Amino acid sequence: MDPASTSPSPCCAPHRDRSAEVWTGRSTATYLGSVDGMVRLPGGEFLMGTDDAEGHRTDGEGPVRTVRLSPFHIDTHAVSNARFAEFVDATGHVTEAEHIGWSYVFAGFLPAALRRGAPRPPRTPWWCGVTGARWDRPEGTGSTWEGRENHPVVHISWNDAAAYCAWAGKRLPTEAEWEYAARGGLEQKRYPWGDELDPDGTFRCNIWRGTFPTKNTAADGYRGTAPVDAFEANGFGLYNTSGNVWEWCADWWTTAHPTGTVTDPLGPGNGPGKVIRGGSHLCHVSYCNRYRVAARTANPPDGGSGHTGFRCARDVDTTPTAPG
Repeated sequence: MDPASTSPSPCCAPHRDRSAEVWTGRSTATYLGSVDGMVRLPGGEFLMGTDDAEGHRTDGEGPVRTVRLSPFHIDTHAVSNARFAEFVDATGHVTEAEHIGWSYVFAGFLPAALRRGAPRPPRTPWWCGVTGARWDRPEGTGSTWEGRENHPVVHISWNDAAAYCAWAGKRLPTEAEWEYAARGGLEQKRYPWGDELDPDGTFRCNIWRGTFPTKNTAADGYRGTAPVDAFEANGFGLYNTSGNVWEWCADWWTTAHPTGTVTDPLGPGNGPGKVIRGGSHLCHVSYCNRYRVAARTANPPDGGSGHTGFRCARDVDTTPTAPG
């Protein structure tokens, strides 16, 4: 089997059995939308990936390789429900979950009657396919995002995220940009703040606390999603690059990484899915452990779920400033 096209484990992100026509690569256009809520990062060389024994070997986290990046801007936090609502109001965008008519919701968030009647993927039975679940009805018909305005928008496909970015004059970050930004200036640390998950007993991210999938103690303060600016920011000022929600990247999935130093990699021209990074509030060390900063997986571009969102990136304006 070609390692470049091997699909990742589905344990973190359920897959819909549905194909879609999608954009197949990053455009050569320039993305110069507003930089409000973004940080400008200088780029340069960093060590991407990990050879950590805790890593998922089949996920292509390693080998550690040198990547050189140009400067870029990136959102300090994931796109919130309130920001996505502005996009929908301005454009009339209909998400793929709305077109399809259903999306995956974690079973523990549903009433018993709905759990019993909902179809479940055989390999990830903690997910329920819920009719009417979508970004503004996160747990299906009758639910609402009211009170979660500053939480990350979820049930968002890669195609939905790309549409939002285009409207905002931005783009999705490449996987290399995402990891560089998520590391916050630290080199080869397990998390954006260091190697210890809860340094000095302080919670730094929103993940599953307890025994997955039956008991979540919510010791970190959140049973589901947390506000996009919860917890302490990393060294670059980014929030929640570990846990909370998975975040879409521009790249197609591959586990075949180029050797030698590469500059501004865009990933392959196609693949079995689009990369998602960062883990979510449902990640637990016993089965997933993908809230480590080098961890990665993927989902089809039309896939979405109750723990998948995104943040935007933007090119740096290199237009010379006129004198005077």
